[in-house]
Amino acid sequence: MKKFYKIFLLVIVLTFSSTYNPKESHLNNQKNEPLFQIENIEIKNNFLIKEDEIEKKLKKIYRKNIFFIKINEIEELLIKLDFFKKIEVKKKYPNTIIIKIFETTPVAIIFKDQTKYLIDSMSNLILPYNKSINYDNLPEVFGEGAENNFINFLNQLKKNNFSNNKIESFYYFKIGRWDLKLFNNKVIKLPYKDVDAAIIKSIELLNRDDFKNYNIIDLRVDGKIIVE
Repeated sequence: MKKFYKIFLLVIVLTFSSTYNPKESHLNNQKNEPLFQIENIEIKNNFLIKEDEIEKKLKKIYRKNIFFIKINEIEELLIKLDFFKKIEVKKKYPNTIIIKIFETTPVAIIFKDQTKYLIDSMSNLILPYNKSINYDNLPEVFGEGAENNFINFLNQLKKNNFSNNKIESFYYFKIGRWDLKLFNNKVIKLPYKDVDAAIIKSIELLNRDDFKNYNIIDLRVDGKIIVE
């Protein structure tokens, strides 16, 4: 009987020593203390998104444990805000979260279903209510389905060094091609194939003196330049 009792005590001691960690226990107690609950949120780098809109969305993370809050939890609360792109999060112990906001950029005004929207650098359509944006400097975009193709086309122009500052309006056609109306009232008609080559050619023609008197440069037909 004594032998059984000694074995039983030995098992209890071994089990307790293998599972008990004084440091871990102390840390867990600290994490559950009010000291480590989120009390302050600092918001930085927001220009288009209003701070009160961000704060309203983040109410749910107050009083949460600062050790366990994750960046994706915060992003999920902000993802539906206009102009939201991503965030960086830093934890300032014991109770402060610092959130750096990265925003999309408004690039044009687009007309869809007789409604005017902003289109941003991630192809989001946004109702233009933000007073901090100067809409007069943004080009206009027309055409059914233009919102699905505009950012790719804008990047194509940029890649080929066509200055967007020259463009007053974009016109999209269902066939998949674009017309550009410039601020000097010239119109560039681009094809739906070999667009890069046509963009490069249009830059060359716009810089030539013998094309300055033409208002329309039509590059839709492969190998031909039609002017008016």
